[in-house]
Amino acid sequence: MSIAKRIGVAVIGVALLIGGIGKYAPHLFMALPFPVSIILWVSTGHDMPPYFMPDAWKEDEIDTWTKDGDLVVATGVKCGTTFMLYCTHQIRTKGTDVNDDLFPDVSLATPWPDLRQSRAGSWATQKGRYNTTILPDGRKIKEIWDSPSYPFRIFKSHFTPPELPVRKKGGKKIKYIAMTRNGLDVAASLSHFYSEHTEEFRKLWGGFPPDIPEEAIDGDEPPAAVRDLLPGGPMQEIYFGYIKKWWPYRSDPNVLLMHYADVRKDLKGHVSKLAKFLDVKLTESELETVTERCGIDHMKNLSDELRYLMPLNTDEGHWDVWKDHIVTKGGMTRHGRVNTGGKIFSDKVVETWTKAEEDMLGHDPAMLQWAKEGGDFPPVQ
Repeated sequence: MSIAKRIGVAVIGVALLIGGIGKYAPHLFMALPFPVSIILWVSTGHDMPPYFMPDAWKEDEIDTWTKDGDLVVATGVKCGTTFMLYCTHQIRTKGTDVNDDLFPDVSLATPWPDLRQSRAGSWATQKGRYNTTILPDGRKIKEIWDSPSYPFRIFKSHFTPPELPVRKKGGKKIKYIAMTRNGLDVAASLSHFYSEHTEEFRKLWGGFPPDIPEEAIDGDEPPAAVRDLLPGGPMQEIYFGYIKKWWPYRSDPNVLLMHYADVRKDLKGHVSKLAKFLDVKLTESELETVTERCGIDHMKNLSDELRYLMPLNTDEGHWDVWKDHIVTKGGMTRHGRVNTGGKIFSDKVVETWTKAEEDMLGHDPAMLQWAKEGGDFPPVQ
């Protein structure tokens, strides 16, 4: 056999091997260095990020673990998800857990069913452990997220319809909070946030998200986080897809669609709006307390509570379930500002992003305008 044929056979063999791993054991890619790990993950048909999974929300599955009245905080990536998880928790407790005793960690008080907590994890392998996993103090984590003192339970998601069966007929009565943000603000926040993941978490997922130096956001070439979000990027659905998929549901009675800028401009008004949506009656005193606790100044005082444990992880030697966290201290509460994204990127990057917005959202001017600035939006006709 000639050298050329041998090389051809070898290439075919490698391709078959990669395809087989991608089909049956894609988690093995995560042991490889970045970006090889992610290139192989994506090229074999898997979605990004590698630790997101929608299985818990399938129509034939969701009713097996949810209850009537459950809340799904399904905000967009870097659009105030942890902020909303903590704020809705304050609403359901009416701000009475003064020392956050009921909120030892965001992953314990408001679980994230989307999150693949182990490299080879799946919803099927993790589902039961939400009920059986024991805390170091001897309690089950179920006693925290499923406390009988709560008027409703809270779950986190970054998915959209149709992965989330928002209009499912029959079954459990579930409410959904969706929220987006100005796209350049999302890109700016994500650019910082990539580097705010812990090295332990990054190693678990093949070096993703990459550690991006601060100065990388100032050039004329879009930084990695921006490239990932742009049309054709591996995470374009995280922003543009999110808006397009939630927009038709803005008037559904079990959906509250908000814009991050509006919430930050009038926090008290939106706490009141959230409480009404969640059927929680707050006195004026309780409203003041909850609003203060939902504010960025109070949340910045929280240290480990907002760092995200992964108590269901089984990757021994790679992750300490009660010591390791997904993000560094302060990584979830940088500043919460509005309309700063356009100021930190170069004019060239802003121009690139503006064109992408027009291309992806411009077919509906009302949707495009709302996505950029917030404000009132027209109801579904």
